[in-house]
Amino acid sequence: MYIVPLAWLYVALMMAVVEANHPNGTLLGAIITFALYGLAPVALVVYLMGAPSRRRAIKAKEAAEWAQTKLDASVQPDAGGHAATDAVAPVRKKP
Repeated sequence: MYIVPLAWLYVALMMAVVEANHPNGTLLGAIITFALYGLAPVALVVYLMGAPSRRRAIKAKEAAEWAQTKLDASVQPDAGGHAATDAVAPVRKKP
């Protein structure tokens, strides 16, 4: 799955080596070449490739939380989230 990003990093590394070894090239130019042609695009592509799996993981987590909430609500009689009150309202004395 990651063969294309690895191959592109190899190509970018070779471009950086050529940049560093060229008579007019510099080491700073090689580092910038590798960062802008290699690391940045590969990081973006790998992040975008991982989006579906992150989305599936989030949905699975939400489904598990929802199932746990339903299970807790069925086990506990008063799991509505409201404050418990008396079944009979207190009678107030008239002044």
